Amino acid sequence: MTMPLSDLLLLTPEIFVLTMACAILVVEAFVGKRLPNISYTLSQLTLLVAAVISWNMLDTPHAVVMGGTFVHDPMAALLKLAVFLIVTGAFVYARSFHTSSGRLTGEYYVLGLFAVLGMMVMISAHSLLTIYLGLELLSLSLYAMVATDRDSGNGSEAAMKYFVLGALASGMLLYGMSMLYGATGTLDLAGIASALAGQGENSLILIFGLCFVVVGLAFKFGAVPFHMWVPDVYDGAPTAVTLFIGSAPKIAAFAMAMRLLVESLGSLSVDWQGMLIILAVLSLALGNIIAIAQTSMKRMLAYSTISHVGFLLLGLIANTSAGYSAAMFYAITYALMAIGSFALIILLSRAGFEADKLDDFRGLNDRSPWYAFMMLILMFSSAGVPPTVGFYAKLSVLQAVVDVHMVWLAVVAVAFSIIGAFYYIRVVKLMYFDEAASDEPLTVRPDMQIAVSVNGLLVLALGIFPGGLLALCTQVLT
Repeated sequence: MTMPLSDLLLLTPEIFVLTMACAILVVEAFVGKRLPNISYTLSQLTLLVAAVISWNMLDTPHAVVMGGTFVHDPMAALLKLAVFLIVTGAFVYARSFHTSSGRLTGEYYVLGLFAVLGMMVMISAHSLLTIYLGLELLSLSLYAMVATDRDSGNGSEAAMKYFVLGALASGMLLYGMSMLYGATGTLDLAGIASALAGQGENSLILIFGLCFVVVGLAFKFGAVPFHMWVPDVYDGAPTAVTLFIGSAPKIAAFAMAMRLLVESLGSLSVDWQGMLIILAVLSLALGNIIAIAQTSMKRMLAYSTISHVGFLLLGLIANTSAGYSAAMFYAITYALMAIGSFALIILLSRAGFEADKLDDFRGLNDRSPWYAFMMLILMFSSAGVPPTVGFYAKLSVLQAVVDVHMVWLAVVAVAFSIIGAFYYIRVVKLMYFDEAASDEPLTVRPDMQIAVSVNGLLVLALGIFPGGLLALCTQVLT
């Protein structure tokens, strides 16, 4: 059976990224040693071209192709653009990390592109099978990336934990999907929604299937109590890999939650809302409280991620268009804050030394007032301090929750946010009020300087003018 050209055109970004990833893999194998920057250059070019293609497809009307397995809609186009932007920044920071550590590896960029492809498939999935395929492509790429530092015992341990726990979560997700298929007789998300709407009474197998699906989603988000991999992987993996894992995949996980919970299982919203409330409250509580006790910057940011996931889930819990757009806004802006925070760790690192302790940030203002200011913006944004984008992201999510009369949930979120502000402000205190841990001048690559500055200023600018991005998030979901 031949596929219409119009269907293929909607898959152009995915086809292009796949082709380039395979081509870069071959190029790296043959000339990678002689041209160490070739993989990086080609990977950035790939992301740029894919972003241009996706941008031109923003106004393309909603369409379901590939036999109902792939959907193109405005939400998919916007989220793919966000992924391209975040991963472009991640690659710039990773290059600086690889150069300073004496390890410039082309495989990082190849695996990164395959991970991007997996995220793109997840974002545009219109079938349980497509979601799973995209998730596995992303997961396998991330497992390999975590294990890239073969000489690190912590890295190998982190890779094994991530692989075993990830496989377990994928199995539970697949089991849940099989139950949904058994109950509805279809893998198509729209078909599942139609079948559930016609059933009236919710069967026990559907509820069990929903539970397993939510468990799989919670693991990918890193929500409590399925968070056990997050601190170890964030701490054990090379910083360039941690930066990647902690940013763009959260956007893909949000898309996956939207496709599964909202588009296909919307009629079971009462059931999954209750589950998400438990996950959100536990994530907010445990993430913020345990982060206070950390001395490692990477582990602190890991628990911070868990707390941010709690906030993101609040938007889904609201179960309104305002809640969904607020959650999308939160996912995109969080990814931007995350890569910036990890970038500052890379910036302070050098050959043989990784600045992954809180004490390594002591007196940063004396060494470089500008980078201290960038870190201040990122920490204040993560804490939700105005006028940074983190404040507006939290506010929009809380507003959505209050609008559906879950005031108690908003109060809980605010209370734990106040607790969480402590460990962010502690970093600011170390930078501005403590003696420098080292008086060694910072040597930063020009591209790193530009990327960190743009990253920090963008977080500030989006906080002062959040309306454009939030309106875009609202528009693509209507």
